[in-house]
Amino acid sequence: MLDTDKARADLEDILKTKEYRVYYNDSKGFIETWWDKAKEWIAAQLEKLFPAIDSASRASGPILIVIIVVIIILLALSAFFLIRNARRNRLLRKQKPLHSMKEMNWTYQRHLDEAEKHEGLGEYTLATRHLFLGLLLYFHEKGLLEARIWKTNWDYYDELRKVNQQTADQFYHLAHFFEEVTYGKRMVQEDEYLQFQTEAKKVLGDKGEENIL
Repeated sequence: MLDTDKARADLEDILKTKEYRVYYNDSKGFIETWWDKAKEWIAAQLEKLFPAIDSASRASGPILIVIIVVIIILLALSAFFLIRNARRNRLLRKQKPLHSMKEMNWTYQRHLDEAEKHEGLGEYTLATRHLFLGLLLYFHEKGLLEARIWKTNWDYYDELRKVNQQTADQFYHLAHFFEEVTYGKRMVQEDEYLQFQTEAKKVLGDKGEENIL
């Protein structure tokens, strides 16, 4: 019994020596060593967030793998939305919705009538353009913004939010779709256009307009 205890004690002493740890780490390889360090770091962070979690369960490999996968997915989604929003905002700051004086000189109702005509022909890209321009010129005619050929949708959004933040946010959302269709060469499907039309009509309806479209 004494020999067994002594052997166990000697083995524990060997395992604690610096030389053994160096040999053990070298034999595991870079990936396994990195994984062990990653598990230790994640376990330490979990301990800070959830002190009540049992240390044994925190050190469990499968649990840590799931946590790492979830973190990677969340980071990837965050990066995707950040890049998409940055791209959208660049378009809003760069592109000008009104391309000619002819488009600007039309009344908003004429643009809405033109949108309805193209919708009937199944030309949803053109219908989207005229519907958006109708909305823009409606805001212009009501004095909520000042339409100019040189202005971008970001300029219009900035003007609208000085008047009404909710209206500005609605315009911002519609402007993103308009930009994707007009400059992103996005093919508009009927259901997408109808949703866009519904949201545009809601903005117009919020302003007290009736019998539009």
